[in-house]
Amino acid sequence: MTSTEKPMSFAADPRSAEALERIAAALEKLVPAPPARINLDAADAFVFSASAPHLQPVRQVNRVDMALLRGIDRLRDILTDNTERFAKGLPANNALLWGARGMGKSSLVKAAHASVNGRLTPANGFRPLKLIEIHREDIDSLPALMALVRETPYRFVVFCDDLSFDAADTNYKSLKAVLEGGIEGRPPNVLFYATSNRRHILSRDMVENERGTAINPGEAVEEKVSLSDRFGLWLGFHACSQADYLAMVFGYAEHFGLAKDREAIEREALEWAITRGARSGRTAWQYIQDLAGRLGKVIG
Repeated sequence: MTSTEKPMSFAADPRSAEALERIAAALEKLVPAPPARINLDAADAFVFSASAPHLQPVRQVNRVDMALLRGIDRLRDILTDNTERFAKGLPANNALLWGARGMGKSSLVKAAHASVNGRLTPANGFRPLKLIEIHREDIDSLPALMALVRETPYRFVVFCDDLSFDAADTNYKSLKAVLEGGIEGRPPNVLFYATSNRRHILSRDMVENERGTAINPGEAVEEKVSLSDRFGLWLGFHACSQADYLAMVFGYAEHFGLAKDREAIEREALEWAITRGARSGRTAWQYIQDLAGRLGKVIG
């Protein structure tokens, strides 16, 4: 280039301008989209989507009426009282509902939420309690969910059904930090309910592996088992007796107008439980669905 020549302007080069536009477009795609505005008045129940993050309204919750939950009266009263205190702005505990499968753990959570809202909603100035379901595989996104609801005027029960962790799963640490121990911790307008078949949530293999590989096995096991200590309420659900099972069956049968031949229903219901190897609320409901189908009646 001679002294009389001028350097080419970078912006004047069309190839450079196109390259800059492509870089700018690529950078824009990397910037996460702002979260969608949440309309918490749209419903009283939501499902948390971790990918957005977003709360998806649930117009019709799949729930059983509280009056149909039999054989768990004491547990029903404890959880409902705890939920009502929280809805009123009073101190309440996170709850772990653990034990036998099919005994109404998740049904009780949803029924308690509906029952408390049904009693308190007519009260002057009461805001309905919101129920948010978070899937087990999204537990590591709990901090994002807490950020979504922390500054809202509502109170929330965050519910995780069938919560458990396997050997390679470290998401339990996120849950521990949110429940207690983190800098922000659980917002005052959030309560956490979980159901699990395991009292300590973590699998036996996971705990035994820690005993066998850790330098200090006792401390390693304590660190994992301490997750359940973050729940102030432990509600144990146990396999029901034959009398409780039949009470569940006839509770459903009478509610839906199916209890015509009680002797036949008792005989069939017991046979149904034997063939499935379990007596539980779920087994009772499955029998009732079969009975209603055979009688040509629609139940819901």
